[in-house]
Amino acid sequence: MADVSRSEKYPTRLLARSRLSADTLQIDLERPSGFSFVPGQGIRLSSNGLEREYTLVCGPNDDQLSICVQVVENGAFSPLLARLETGNSLLLSGPHGYFTFQTKERPAVFVATGTGIAPFVSMVRAGVSGFTLLQGATTSTDLHYRDITQPASRCYVGCITGEQAKEEEAAWRHRGRVSDFLKKKLSPGIFDFYLCGRREMVRDVVSIVDDLFSGSKVFFEIFF
Repeated sequence: MADVSRSEKYPTRLLARSRLSADTLQIDLERPSGFSFVPGQGIRLSSNGLEREYTLVCGPNDDQLSICVQVVENGAFSPLLARLETGNSLLLSGPHGYFTFQTKERPAVFVATGTGIAPFVSMVRAGVSGFTLLQGATTSTDLHYRDITQPASRCYVGCITGEQAKEEEAAWRHRGRVSDFLKKKLSPGIFDFYLCGRREMVRDVVSIVDDLFSGSKVFFEIFF
């Protein structure tokens, strides 16, 4: 992918914070004048000597910048964002990253786990549609932004690992990991796979693509 990263630094302020689930927040930030990005890119936030990268979930023309943050107990930066008061200042740099959507003739399959859904939300807000999305989570309440991504998709599957199956399941829900769905239920074909999430998921899906979807391409970003 083309190098579309930049390292400009800008002051910003916390505008709002909303809870997506028990341990996940959306953080809205003041958008610096002149700041632009490509959906799929992120920013690097810093405060008091601490620094952390986050992928943007907002659209490229939105008035504010938004990120999806999993609050990690004893984490280096997320607890700061969880307690920071509205109006407080931060420093951001960017945009950073290369995980951007490339329009191709091959159908796109997006695979996300946890906050790895973030770049796909930004892509959808920029008008990307017609993709297959496999979104992995522990519970249904952890399928963040499904109300935005599912309507834009050709096929949406929420892959749930931490809930018992019910007698009547929604057609979009799969009990098991995203890798299980790929192995057993995704129709054969040649695709562009976009993977975003933990290293273990990316490793497993790349192996499955190599075995079952010969000729496909894989683009990925690992979230730690």
